[in-house]
Amino acid sequence: MKPKYQVIIDDIKSNILSGTYSVGEQIPTESALQDSYNVSRQTVRKAILELSNEGFLRSEKGSGTYVSNLYRSRTGGNTMKKTIGVITTYISDYIFPSIIRGIEGRLNEDNYSLLLASTNNDVAQEKKALEMMLSYGVDGLIVEPTKSNLYNPNIAYYLSFKEQDVPFTMINAFYEELEVPFFCLDDVQSSYLATRELIAKGHSQIGIIAKMDDLQGKYRMKGYIKALGEAKLRFHPEQVLSFDTASKPNLSTNLEVFLEENRDALTSLVCYNDEVGLEVVHACRKLGISIPDELSIIGQDNSYIAKNANIKLTTLTHPQEQMGRDAADWVIKKLQGKKDLPTNTYYQPVLVEGETVKEIELE
Repeated sequence: MKPKYQVIIDDIKSNILSGTYSVGEQIPTESALQDSYNVSRQTVRKAILELSNEGFLRSEKGSGTYVSNLYRSRTGGNTMKKTIGVITTYISDYIFPSIIRGIEGRLNEDNYSLLLASTNNDVAQEKKALEMMLSYGVDGLIVEPTKSNLYNPNIAYYLSFKEQDVPFTMINAFYEELEVPFFCLDDVQSSYLATRELIAKGHSQIGIIAKMDDLQGKYRMKGYIKALGEAKLRFHPEQVLSFDTASKPNLSTNLEVFLEENRDALTSLVCYNDEVGLEVVHACRKLGISIPDELSIIGQDNSYIAKNANIKLTTLTHPQEQMGRDAADWVIKKLQGKKDLPTNTYYQPVLVEGETVKEIELE
């Protein structure tokens, strides 16, 4: 459990970094903080002293304690070398090493430092990462949003970056409630092309595995529905298996149940990404379903796991390293004062043929 004075420090710091307390504003009195946190005056004073030492507060004798922004010049802001913060949902998994490699490569060319954090797609961890970036005083920020298809409680922190004129851009997705530049795969088109490929191969019973707390999942579902509609094929809710970050650990079990229930109905599946595609391969092997003879599957993102699997997954491309590089380039140019930079960039996916799709005979 955190010491009581640390709880006060964390709360006041959060209020300053999120803009709830603005620079120059007086914070509540010592006695008000005592009552609020049910602690001694000594505990309150210890918290205020530490926050003052870190440059978040300044005390004026006989007047009170006020919000300071000295913390900015005591951290990253006082070095000649500029620092760009990067927050992604994951760091070492899936396509993220490639994205980060692209960012790092571009930053190195102009001698920028990189400060990296990840959220594990958890908004509480995103809050900590944003507070760290604001405390450090990063010069720019590249963010992959957390649970981008849901309301985000950390919007105030992003508005703090805007107020401080710290340029930031988003990758892979964006928060629809914020006006923010972004670099994204055209996720609607990705799933649309996947579904259309299956239709072209004679499939009419096409299911989808979709992750629904991320914007990518919402848009990939949209592409799937669009392709079905164009081909005059019915949308069957029972042929959709959705999951989110919280239920992902149970995906293997849920997949087996879903495949068993739809064994006679489905001939093909569009998968949220390659990771899910390979989970389907694994579940099919357990159930004795032959790929692609009994079930055709298409992944998305053309990740290294798809390239190195013992079955060559049919998939769609994702810009990965190029996306990271372009996002870093955007932030650098913004800091250099360049005008007319793109506000949104969509990359077009391309089908990569593999061994997991089979043409079926039309009866």
